[in-house]
Amino acid sequence: MLRTQRYAVGAAAGAFVLALAVSGCGSGATSSTPSPSKTGSSSSQPSGAALSTAKADKVGTVVVDGKGFVLYRFDKDTAKPAPKSNCYGTCAAQWPPAPAPAAGVNVKGIDSSLLGTVTRADGSKQLTLAGWPLYRYAKDVAPHEASGQGVGGIWFAATPTGAKAASSTGDGSGGGSGY
Repeated sequence: MLRTQRYAVGAAAGAFVLALAVSGCGSGATSSTPSPSKTGSSSSQPSGAALSTAKADKVGTVVVDGKGFVLYRFDKDTAKPAPKSNCYGTCAAQWPPAPAPAAGVNVKGIDSSLLGTVTRADGSKQLTLAGWPLYRYAKDVAPHEASGQGVGGIWFAATPTGAKAASSTGDGSGGGSGY
């Protein structure tokens, strides 16, 4: 019995690792869906299930996830005519997509009609704001930190309307990899 349990745990772990590896592959999104509905929060929802606004140093008012981490938009993505994510593989490891929970998103300070989702090539759903796919930055280690602002001249913190946040430093040298 113990041997069977070990095999089951090993198989489950292998499947998880395989799913993670596959999720980084692909090129582009396959479809978009209407905005998720505004819902109350629940303890079973991931931290990204809430969006609100916050002030970030040198950037101003931006969109943050449920844990207070700044969300970004990528200039190589598209918002119209349909949202499309173009950040996969190594890019997605540095800039993890903001997941779109099936239960919807609780918003504060953001017009919920601007929220939507895009289906990524791996089938996962990613949150969008005004059509722009949203991401975290792996090098942001504290809430309200916006060290990804202006990276490569193509990554910008998202404002509550989905626009690019303007950096008060104006140099766009956020460091790191812009992809």
